[in-house]
Amino acid sequence: MNSFNSIRAAAAVLSALHLLALGVGLPAVFLRGRALRGTLDAAGIRRVLTADNLWGVAALVWILTGLLRAFGGFEKGSEYYLHNWLFHLKLGLVILVLLLELMPMLTFMRWRIALAKDEVPDLSSARLLYTLNHIEMALVGVIVFVAAFMARGFGLIHYLIR
Repeated sequence: MNSFNSIRAAAAVLSALHLLALGVGLPAVFLRGRALRGTLDAAGIRRVLTADNLWGVAALVWILTGLLRAFGGFEKGSEYYLHNWLFHLKLGLVILVLLLELMPMLTFMRWRIALAKDEVPDLSSARLLYTLNHIEMALVGVIVFVAAFMARGFGLIHYLIR
């Protein structure tokens, strides 16, 4: 396989992994919210943390493959992305999701530490975490639409100048 085909194959693998991360992450964050809304006994907390683990792994894969696709020379090239206002919107939305995820991430770390010490975690923020969870889900849905429009050439700044 020549280098051009190798790059195309790597781009296809990155694209597939990017989409698979969405396919794992969105249901995981949904299930995390559902578990937060349920009974938070030992089994319920395990459901929250298991879904959170899947959401975290998916988010990591999603971000890494996205960065490689945008800036690793595998896709349209960084010049395309940097001159596309939809890319900036998408990146801003991803950052917003990451900022919203800080509280759940830190809270669930405390829950894991408490469980490891055989202590009962402080569950007082579960309702807020549920709300943040649903905001994140909605934002991920918006990100998907922004990405779909961006992939079809919408948002390029040179089109705005015409």
